[in-house]
Amino acid sequence: MSTAILGLRGSGQFDADFRPKNYREVYSLIEPNGTAPLQALLSMTGSESTDDPEFRNFKDELPDRVLTTSATATNSATTLAVNNTADLPFIVAGTLLCNTATGEMMRVSAVSGTDITVARGIGGGAAAVGSGAEIVIAGFADQEGGTSPAPVSFDPIVGSNFTQIFKTSVSITGTLDSTNLRTGDKEQEDLTKALKMHMSDIERAFFFGKKAEQNGTTASPTRYTGGLLQSITSITDASTSSTAGQLTEKQFDRALVEDVFAFGNPEKICFAGAGAIANLMEIGKNRWQPTSVDNAYGVSFTRYTTFAGDLLVYLHPMFRQIPSMKNEMVIIDMPHLKYRHLEGRDTMLQRDIQSADFDGKKHQYMTECGLELSHSKVHHRIKGWTSV
Repeated sequence: MSTAILGLRGSGQFDADFRPKNYREVYSLIEPNGTAPLQALLSMTGSESTDDPEFRNFKDELPDRVLTTSATATNSATTLAVNNTADLPFIVAGTLLCNTATGEMMRVSAVSGTDITVARGIGGGAAAVGSGAEIVIAGFADQEGGTSPAPVSFDPIVGSNFTQIFKTSVSITGTLDSTNLRTGDKEQEDLTKALKMHMSDIERAFFFGKKAEQNGTTASPTRYTGGLLQSITSITDASTSSTAGQLTEKQFDRALVEDVFAFGNPEKICFAGAGAIANLMEIGKNRWQPTSVDNAYGVSFTRYTTFAGDLLVYLHPMFRQIPSMKNEMVIIDMPHLKYRHLEGRDTMLQRDIQSADFDGKKHQYMTECGLELSHSKVHHRIKGWTSV
């Protein structure tokens, strides 16, 4: 017999039988430092549903507006030849150009293709221009009573990734289900282990995955989400240094200043392997005072404070399991990273999916999700760092 309930209803009035569980978030709360610390961070900082298995974002940033010359020019030449790049359209009549090698300032009067007509030596100091010289757009100057310049604009870049379907199943026979085991409930034990493996699968895909789609025009395509190692474009490769595998203290400092913290926030998450952390500790002995950061994003880190910014460092357990990741550091700017799941298909436990004639039970964890990077330049990867 049903019972009528009057008044306002709230979520607290529904027990676990009525309220669906988000197993990803439950796992992240129970084991934030476990096999999937990246997902623990994402569950705390960035999670959003999508209504399409291919989700898109717009990456917008100011252009560099730096060109290089393609030929030499004397100190009196009024035409500069530059390489045809995406920054060329930003040069219009009235644009100021600076030759960074000589300090000479020039003012543009006309542009034809890749040839730029200029007035030389604004304020003095006209000098010969070498081929391959760096020419910087250094502002705009107009005459009194002048008209508006030619309009310039730039568009954002559209990026995308796919959601990937992850499944991990558990099956026990009817006989085992009815057997009293001294080690406890086998079904629950297998479900716990399966959830750990399921989260580990997603974690690994978020690092190693490559964006792809197979049989995309059919009713049953297979989609793969792109991971961090594929998407991060800013890379310091220690294996190519003068002494293979070595990053000296000075080289590491320069990487922090010029690359790691060149874009984005002054505090970043660093997942690292044991070898890379050993190198970091060797540097830290003399300069830094590593401090423990408890419960930052729900995960325990060690903070390394530098002139360039702060690294919150964590020895990722997956990097211990995979030998090739021992000397890796993957540095992430968390506000520019987001967990995306297809609507209604975040991590869930689907019970009793066995066929009708199967003498037993079968359950599975299922997730359809992907990783979104709003900008790639704010993240960084240091690879092959074997020694200081």
